[in-house]
Amino acid sequence: MRLHWLELFPDLLQRMLRSLPDERFTALEEVRIREGRALEINTGGDSYFVTPDGELTSEENKAYKPGREDTYRLLDTISNHSLYTMEEELRKGFITLPGGHRVGLAGRTVLSGGAVEHLRDISSFNVRIARELPGIADNILPFLWDESGGRLHHTLILSPPQQGKTTLIRDLARQISTGTGYEDGANPFARGQKVGIVDERSEIAGSHKGVPGFDVGPRTDVMDGCPKAEGMMMMIRSMSPEVLIVDEIGRTEDAYAVQEAMQAGISVIATAHGRELAELSRRPAFSPMLSQELFQRYVLLQRKGSVISFRVADAKQRMMIIPDVSRKGRDRHA
Repeated sequence: MRLHWLELFPDLLQRMLRSLPDERFTALEEVRIREGRALEINTGGDSYFVTPDGELTSEENKAYKPGREDTYRLLDTISNHSLYTMEEELRKGFITLPGGHRVGLAGRTVLSGGAVEHLRDISSFNVRIARELPGIADNILPFLWDESGGRLHHTLILSPPQQGKTTLIRDLARQISTGTGYEDGANPFARGQKVGIVDERSEIAGSHKGVPGFDVGPRTDVMDGCPKAEGMMMMIRSMSPEVLIVDEIGRTEDAYAVQEAMQAGISVIATAHGRELAELSRRPAFSPMLSQELFQRYVLLQRKGSVISFRVADAKQRMMIIPDVSRKGRDRHA
């Protein structure tokens, strides 16, 4: 069951959010609640405070300030009235809900042996709203096809947070898995391919009880809630994907699993945080992969307001033709 994000909030906060101007409400990306401080929203790439009447303001002293009762009710709802069952999520600092919505948490940490064991006295919430944007991959997908090899290039999609990565790979999964259905020589994507998604934080597919909440295509299998490196190996062994999709790699073990998939003849599409390729070469997990030219395509995303644009580079990190195309869109989890 898909959970509408408004259902998370206490009635008073719901009324304020419903009172927002329509164009701002439909473009909502984040709702930030900080106990005793101004209620904030991010919408269409812009940030505002919200008054008790649901009006937008840049003045903190005019904004509604959620109290202890607001934060208690919100935490009770997102934990499904059973906080002790969410200990693993609290340790990570976020909870993913049905529909792919993610709630980031901050408060006082409880340490054990120098590591975070638990999070308590939670006073800050960042509700990141998940939505689909079918077609956002239309202009990028042709750049990822290896015509000579008859397969998809190994691809790394790069951008800072909240620029469009997760929305993009969600639509890539849908299109690759579905295929076009048109058997003409000019269209290499006529045949849908078997896609495996390793969805550690349940954001790409928005699965609930193992069933994807988003349309990720009819030939797609999802390994939900599993650490990326282990999930990739499990997917390779059990589901024989032709294309493997994974979000936000960054650890050495992730890079190793990606290389294992590549050597198994599987096309890999992954994302990572960063602004430029030069940044990746200074990170231990990525430097060997760049120097060995394991990725054959790099897609660099950039967002200004609600417009997402992209550049494409080849295996040698040389910029290809920079397309004069962009698409309005809002990624809630990238």
